[in-house]
Amino acid sequence: MMQTTGSGRVPAIVMGRGPTALGILRSLAQADIPAYVACPGDDLVTRSRWYRPVPGLPWDGRPGDQAMQALRTMPIDRAVIVAGADDAAMWLADLPATDVGRRFAVSTSSRATQELLQDKAAFARHVATAGIPHPRTFPLASLADVEAVPIGELDRVFVKPVNSQKFSDVVGAKGVWIDSAAGLAEAWARFHAQGFAVMAQEYVPGGARDHFFVEGFRDARGGYPGLFARRRMRMSPPDFGNSSCSTSIPLADVAAAVGHVRRLLDGLHYRGIFSAEFKRDPRDGQFRILEVNTRAWTYVEFAARQGINVCDMAWRDALGAYIPRATENYPTGRLCIDLHHDLACVRRGRDDRSESMVSIVSQWMHADLHVFRADDPSPALHGLGGLLRKRLGMLSRMGPLKRRARV
Repeated sequence: MMQTTGSGRVPAIVMGRGPTALGILRSLAQADIPAYVACPGDDLVTRSRWYRPVPGLPWDGRPGDQAMQALRTMPIDRAVIVAGADDAAMWLADLPATDVGRRFAVSTSSRATQELLQDKAAFARHVATAGIPHPRTFPLASLADVEAVPIGELDRVFVKPVNSQKFSDVVGAKGVWIDSAAGLAEAWARFHAQGFAVMAQEYVPGGARDHFFVEGFRDARGGYPGLFARRRMRMSPPDFGNSSCSTSIPLADVAAAVGHVRRLLDGLHYRGIFSAEFKRDPRDGQFRILEVNTRAWTYVEFAARQGINVCDMAWRDALGAYIPRATENYPTGRLCIDLHHDLACVRRGRDDRSESMVSIVSQWMHADLHVFRADDPSPALHGLGGLLRKRLGMLSRMGPLKRRARV
């Protein structure tokens, strides 16, 4: 027997894990869209008050054969799937053409468009051809490519992956600094041996506050029913980290960046949720595009709280329903803080007197907190418990080492 939801509305399936999946789930709940989540059984999203596992066969949210079997046998007449990871977004691009495509709807672009935007080397070539400002980038397919990089002409240089999802898990960072031609050759050889395709890129000068994000939704007809802009205030780790504190800003403050991303997505006939990251270059004032995420981003719930609910838009678009246009006059100056990482950021930059601790603590008290919500506290408490267990485990391992050192 096929399951139905109490509301009678077509449900959504969140395909992801961690804070991104939690943000998608809460955004759907805000829009009164019933949802299931495909994720690992111990994920923090399973602690949410709105969490329901996908019915039928076990599915941990990863794409592939297990996912197809789960969908084929799932006791649901119809659902919309929303991606929370790069590999899920890529996999879902092919879903409409499969035997389950009529039951499980997706608001997605073609695989070719997904590949171009996710492959950093192809992306760099495309934006260069399109005349969209971008950091100088050099794909490194061979040692000859490595030797051709004009290290002496560039400012700071780092090596980054062509496809980033697994790189940070293995390397422990999003990129690696390079200070010489020999260092570049060594890094390329190491990553090449690990099976990573990499590229060298000039680092755009500036700090966390020079990073800007244009995020939103482009529908099947090419319209933009919702756009949202935010500015990074702090990040952790400091070089290749993620936002630990962001603030909503007017779209007019980043009008040039909005124009760049619209021209890029229009040219690719893009469809779906997106998050484009820019860095404003202090050398010429240009907003240089760094990347475009082709799925819901980590702070997607923050945008929904300000009235730009792209998960609702994706659900409506997948079903061919009318999408109300969101306001462009959303609240600005609102902060969203990832407290765990912001604490680390503040500790690391304690000699930076640009912000007093009184000011920072005031921000923490008045901001939207990432993951933590008073009406849905369990995911944050679960995450805190995991951090404490990890810390206690480290301390217990250090004890015997200290005793041996004294002996």
